Amino acid sequence: MLLAMLMIATMAPAVAEESTTLTVACWDLTTTPYYEAIKTGFEAANPGITIEYVDLASQDYNIKCSTMLAGGDTTDLYFVKELSDMQNWSDQGFLVPMDDLIAQAGMDMSKYAGMDTCYINTNDGKYYALPFRADFWVLFYNKTLFDQAGVAYPTNDMTWDDYAAAAREVNEKTGAYGSHYHTWLSAVANWAVCDGVNTLADGEYSDLKYFYDLVLALEDDGVVMTYDELKASGLHYSGAFAQGNIAMMPMGYWYVSTLIGYFKDGTASGFDWGISAVPHLEGVPAGSSFGSPTGIAVSAKSANPDAAWTFASWLCSEEGAKAVAATGTRPAYVSDEVASVMASTEGFPSDETSLGALIPSAIALEWPIGEGVNEIKTIVNEEHTLIMARELTVDEGIAEMEERAAEFVAK
Repeated sequence: MLLAMLMIATMAPAVAEESTTLTVACWDLTTTPYYEAIKTGFEAANPGITIEYVDLASQDYNIKCSTMLAGGDTTDLYFVKELSDMQNWSDQGFLVPMDDLIAQAGMDMSKYAGMDTCYINTNDGKYYALPFRADFWVLFYNKTLFDQAGVAYPTNDMTWDDYAAAAREVNEKTGAYGSHYHTWLSAVANWAVCDGVNTLADGEYSDLKYFYDLVLALEDDGVVMTYDELKASGLHYSGAFAQGNIAMMPMGYWYVSTLIGYFKDGTASGFDWGISAVPHLEGVPAGSSFGSPTGIAVSAKSANPDAAWTFASWLCSEEGAKAVAATGTRPAYVSDEVASVMASTEGFPSDETSLGALIPSAIALEWPIGEGVNEIKTIVNEEHTLIMARELTVDEGIAEMEERAAEFVAK
């Protein structure tokens, strides 16, 4: 008995040494379901490593993290809220470069549909974070209205011309609105970046003309509500589609959970719905969309760099993606298995098109990072407002965008 007790006493320090606690900076801890799902899934897959979140106020997150990193704080990992933060933090040597770690792990970067490239530092070309979630845009549609009109449902390979024709036909046959555009620039004209070539910060905006012409023509013909109507009424896109008198609406995937909630609480009722990939231009691959990622980075001051990488790589793997997807959140990792988890959410449409919409072929970055981008963003949004309010023609507004943005475009 004494020998056994001595053996246990001898073994105890070794067990303690194998136990690691990782601290992870985050925001909105108590109101974000995937944090607990991530912790539970990771700890089950990695016995001996415990996750401890450091909850920072959302509105001050970027500033607080920058202060912590600059002060040598030993928090192991940081969720990356803004791409510009990753750029700044890596430039200052605050983050661990991941290229060698990615190569050693044999990670398939194509699984992120392009969102991984957002975390490559533009100065040295190295990865300093990985995406674990990525909201991208899809097309919501009202199956009941399409059935009433006798019009085929949207598909995952539909052009913008096909979309406009369907909107007009449903409107003509049912009297309902054929589609709906929220007042944001992103809902109206951001589709130009889906080709993976154009950006909203390149200073050349002729590629936006097609989309402005399309939307304004639909407004003129009463197929969609006008920008002025929406501004005057304050009608939010979420409530607009939930009323059941709108056939289609391009919107971020995040609206799925909102819409499911609306049907559960009775805010929406009386119609069936589904999603498809957003339409595409001729020459742009079907399934192309745009969005923005959220990432995870390892601090250069981490006392547990190996364990920290274990967490980051697991979170951004298929298993981590499943944990995130099970909470109704869109992970960055793209696969059939992850899509199946997302589609298993109670209330999610059961059709094959909706399932297929969860597997984008490419996701372009909504706004790139770089010097002058914030100024350009302000300019483009201001001119967007003037175009949609009919205070400038499309050609005049685009000319103004280009003239004003020229000062800030990276040379």
